[in-house]
Amino acid sequence: MITWLWILGSVYAALLCLAAYVSWKRTKTADDYVLAGSNLGALVGLLTYAATLFSTFTLMGMPDFFRTHGVGAWIFLAVSDGAQVVLIIWFGYHLRKRARARGFRGTAGLLGSLYDDKWAGYTYFGGVFLFLIPYVAIQIRGLAIFLEAIFPEALPAWIWSAGILAVMLLYSEIGGLRAIIYSDILQGLTLLLVVWIVAVSSIMQFGGVGELFAAAEAVDRQLLSTPGPQGLFTVQFLVASFFGVLLLPATQPQLTTRLIVIRNRKELNRMAVSIGCFAIVILIPVAAIGMYGAVRYPEATTREFLANVLLFEQSGIVGAACVVGLLTAAMSTADSQIFALGTELRSLLSGETTAVLKQTKRAILGFGLVALIFSVVSSDQLVLLARVSFNGTALVGPMVIAGVICRRAPGREVVVATAVGLILFILSLVGLVPSLVGPARLDLLLLVLLGIITAVSSVIHNRRTA
Repeated sequence: MITWLWILGSVYAALLCLAAYVSWKRTKTADDYVLAGSNLGALVGLLTYAATLFSTFTLMGMPDFFRTHGVGAWIFLAVSDGAQVVLIIWFGYHLRKRARARGFRGTAGLLGSLYDDKWAGYTYFGGVFLFLIPYVAIQIRGLAIFLEAIFPEALPAWIWSAGILAVMLLYSEIGGLRAIIYSDILQGLTLLLVVWIVAVSSIMQFGGVGELFAAAEAVDRQLLSTPGPQGLFTVQFLVASFFGVLLLPATQPQLTTRLIVIRNRKELNRMAVSIGCFAIVILIPVAAIGMYGAVRYPEATTREFLANVLLFEQSGIVGAACVVGLLTAAMSTADSQIFALGTELRSLLSGETTAVLKQTKRAILGFGLVALIFSVVSSDQLVLLARVSFNGTALVGPMVIAGVICRRAPGREVVVATAVGLILFILSLVGLVPSLVGPARLDLLLLVLLGIITAVSSVIHNRRTA
């Protein structure tokens, strides 16, 4: 496997260098650096969106999630991702119309313009910063865990994390969003190929899909139903998770930007439908791998399970491809998110273009260092950390969607309510505020309340101008 890892790793490194160079040569302006020319077709749009959405936790976190909690994970992610298709088409149409009328440098800047209130932009930026940094960290953390399992005596996890971050920042700083998109294309194709190879291998060891699930049922019948062996998949958990994932195109800037840089509305619609198909195609094999782990490695740690199923049970070339696939997944997702944070900060800055771009690049480096620190101290529960990111950013969803689709944006009360909601959710994560209010989950309750406040404010403000 080591020989194949050198070969495949060298090919991937060469392709990254080529992508960075080509992107650097094609980048002429600051907007070109940040928005990659805004001329993507549906296929490239699909691969870059999917690579950003389906990341390290898809190949590492989700199999372990199925192994631990059962088939309810399908409802948690696959159903929610499928519903995103509708939101991408609907929200993308309105977003692109607003961007043409107001200009687009980032969602935070656009919100400040739509609400005619800079605090709308600051609130959005604060929310995505607080909840994207953990999501970036789990990409780096996930790959570092895997590399540490492969080379247990070589380097500690934090050095692996630092090396991954350094490479990632280098090519994104050189080539901008275009280089990241090229990396996304590599990641999307590699991830899809690797996950199916591993899944087919796992299924064949039992003789078929039915036999695999029968074996999982024999281990624990609760694996095949909700709320699952550990009672995680309650109705409130699934509803809150559904909205957290559904709202990602409107709440996470790395995805919102990809709706802007598509060539036209027709290509956007094609991309949206393709994403729904991609979600099903990528998550079917993930479920199979998870069920395989539930049978063969029910008591193993996350590291032991992943190292065995992705490496030691595979042929040398497949194991090496898994490592490279994880590397591409971690890097393409994490650099998209860090770069998006830089773009959002840029949209809030004013001044001469070159000076603002330099500040943006420095900020991207700073965001990367913060993510590195968080990756070192975070836990191995990659999917649950991702879910915190989804549900945290979902709280800015009502403010973003209302600002974009309404003829006149709601009032400042929506901005204030969103800021308060974000603060309460953060306090609940650190244990200073209860995570339950009576029988209701706080994150779901906050999202419902913010939706109501935003809807009422939108009706009142738009009636006044009717």
